Amino acid sequence: MNRQTLSDALSLEMAAPSKKKRFSFRLSLDPSVQRSPWWTPVASVVLALAFCALFLAVNGLNPIPVYQKMWTGAFGTTFGITETLVKAIPLLLCGIGVSIAYRISVWNIGAEGQFIAGAMAATAVTVYVPALQNGWAIPLMIVAAVAAGGLWGLLTAIPKTHFQVNELITSLMLNYAALLALDYVVFGPWKDPKGFNFPGSPVFTQAQSLPVLGDTRLHSGLLFALIAVALYAIVTGFTRWGYELRLIGANPAAAANAGIRINKHIIAVMLISGALAGLAGMAEVSGVTHKLMQGVSPGYGYTAIIVAWLAKLNPAGLIVSSFLFGGLIVGGYSVQTIGLPSSISEMLQGAILFFLIAGDMIAKFRVRRG
Repeated sequence: MNRQTLSDALSLEMAAPSKKKRFSFRLSLDPSVQRSPWWTPVASVVLALAFCALFLAVNGLNPIPVYQKMWTGAFGTTFGITETLVKAIPLLLCGIGVSIAYRISVWNIGAEGQFIAGAMAATAVTVYVPALQNGWAIPLMIVAAVAAGGLWGLLTAIPKTHFQVNELITSLMLNYAALLALDYVVFGPWKDPKGFNFPGSPVFTQAQSLPVLGDTRLHSGLLFALIAVALYAIVTGFTRWGYELRLIGANPAAAANAGIRINKHIIAVMLISGALAGLAGMAEVSGVTHKLMQGVSPGYGYTAIIVAWLAKLNPAGLIVSSFLFGGLIVGGYSVQTIGLPSSISEMLQGAILFFLIAGDMIAKFRVRRG
């Protein structure tokens, strides 16, 4: 064999494909995934419970009695169930409000401020028009609260549509503006002279209070919430406007090319979102506290964000998640009887949100053969 023949043989052997099959995989983000699977909310709740149980165990506490106490306090008695429903009312109303905005990717985190604005407007009716009787007080309080909450929502929508101001910043800043306004009126002009120097408005009369169910604190604000969720389901699922909202949320460029006026829809959804949160504020002061006071909201507007996210903006899911989070709040109060702080419920809420966001992110990853 001459030198040229040997060289050609070696070249052919080196160029021959290997008989070993090699498999490689890579992770990649799939931008087409808009919604996470149905199981992510369930998994996030389970993982949050497991994580908080581990945290309690590390701190020398048995998580099983703690969870049993929370469950019994929230769902184990008639009193607990009615109290859970009382807490679920503002969560459901605010949750529907932020869900409408989230459908077109407008991130309204100002439901807390809109809730307070509605509570203040309803109280203003009792302060400045105290003599209303014969059933006029409640309707006027509803109108005032809805108008104030809607206006507070427009303060976020108009800068976004006309000046391209990020709604996250404006809605968050307006929450603090509402809190400062609340402190001003309960410490100042609306302070009850018979309130033993505590910050708060005068107690509402019976004509200014929502009817309650028997001897419980469950008030007719529950009807407001159920009607609102039914309208939300009908409008978003069976109307042209709901279709336009879904189209804007899925592809704003395609919606604009189709002639849909996106800015007009942004203003509309923020107006409705704020109005629903304002109605929740009215239901709280008229049905539960019966006066405006400092700390009238324990964070309903912020918790409603988790409620909407956990429900995946689904109407039935909003009912379930608001009831669940209402139970978490009541269960947090229950564990105080065994010497634990009520902030356990807030820890659970934060853990649910963490695992929910993580699950949504993981759902966007795809394993592909390289």
